[in-house]
Amino acid sequence: MLACIAAAASLAADEAQTALVLKAEKDYDRVALSAAPPLRDTAACIQSAAALVPVSAPEDLPLIRFRKGWCTLASAAITGQPAGFREAAAEFDLAIAAWPGRVATEARHKQPLEPVPPVLRMLSAVARLNAGETADDAGLGAALSAGDCSSVRMPAVACQRVFAIGREWRGWLALRRGDLDAAGRDFAGAGAWSAWVAGRHAFGAGRYADAAADYRKAVDAWDATRRADSRPLLDHIAPPADLGEAEADLGGAQLLAGDAAGAIAALDAAVKQAPNDARALYLRARAKEAAARTDAAMADYSLASRAAFANARELASGEGHLYRGILLYRRHEYDQAEDEFASALNFEIPAGLRGDAGAWRRLAAVAGGSCGASRDYLERSLAGVTPYFPKAEARTAIAACGAMTPR
Repeated sequence: MLACIAAAASLAADEAQTALVLKAEKDYDRVALSAAPPLRDTAACIQSAAALVPVSAPEDLPLIRFRKGWCTLASAAITGQPAGFREAAAEFDLAIAAWPGRVATEARHKQPLEPVPPVLRMLSAVARLNAGETADDAGLGAALSAGDCSSVRMPAVACQRVFAIGREWRGWLALRRGDLDAAGRDFAGAGAWSAWVAGRHAFGAGRYADAAADYRKAVDAWDATRRADSRPLLDHIAPPADLGEAEADLGGAQLLAGDAAGAIAALDAAVKQAPNDARALYLRARAKEAAARTDAAMADYSLASRAAFANARELASGEGHLYRGILLYRRHEYDQAEDEFASALNFEIPAGLRGDAGAWRRLAAVAGGSCGASRDYLERSLAGVTPYFPKAEARTAIAACGAMTPR
């Protein structure tokens, strides 16, 4: 009788576990086979996978962890919560850690040993990047070079898209560190990102009209994506485009290409996206100056300075002093402007603006009548300024200074 009871209990337990397995597989398939699964489906998949974890054999655990990670990633992509992306990365890491149990089982049964699927490492890295964490370029590269999904049951199209997204993230990281060649290789055929890299190349070569045209293609594509009613789930885990920053770069290129009206329109859009973006406000001030809208330009210089100070730690901002100095310079208050430019150099300031701050300081001194060493310093400093510094105005001041008596 006891043996019969034990057998019946064992059979009931097997049936219960089989039911759990079938439900987990069904819930996973519902998410994996949908381009845009609803949040309720991702939640059900996570819960059913979690129920299997404590009762699964070691050889089954890696795939269960993978499915739980995939559905957690899908949920995070819908909500956009960094914590969800971190949880997904943790599940993929647990799948990787559990993989030796699967390999040990294969070895006992004398089956070909399966290495850890590169897609697991790729998904872990992509999830962490979406959470705002740093990732190892080399790790992305290793997964890309060896990538396949043969050991993980997922749709081939989704697998290919995951590796394409990993490649885009590697390009995004290269772009952030200024390696345009590497970014271009990874973004080849990536639509908007490919156009953006082409624009960066053109801008660096001084072909500002070409840069503006490429930037416009990218911005329009990103804006269309943002406005779309719905988009595939995996698009939500691809590298993000900062539309406000992109509009500001577009406006800057248009300004340098001589299209002041177009620049103002793009920079209006940038400021609408990010009202406290000091750089966008500064560029809009320069564009309004080019359009002879002097009062509006002065207002934007003031806004740029205030925004830079508001964004700074402990209100110490070299960038804020720079913009305030330009405002004072335009008011012909040259001594006060020179002091502001000196302060800009004494506080933390973006590296790209340091050359401008030094040149503005010399220009203020020359405009104020210091035509000795300041004139020579100004002339030498022009080699290190950004394209937005008014070089022609500085050269006019240098020429006028030559007719004056040095003081």
